[in-house]
Amino acid sequence: MATRGAKLERGEVNSSQDYEVAYLAKKLGVSSQAIGGAKRATGSNKREDIEKYIKGKKK
Repeated sequence: MATRGAKLERGEVNSSQDYEVAYLAKKLGVSSQAIGGAKRATGSNKREDIEKYIKGKKK
């Protein structure tokens, strides 16, 4: 049984937490809106999927 804040949750981006979105946007050099778009495009909250999508778009 996993508890809140466990490693499982750290791999996901919670859109209702502005600091999580802002951190990932800054890390990837994109806007917060781009993070939201990547989440919709991939259909995933997983950090790994969002990063892969954005890095692919930058090429």
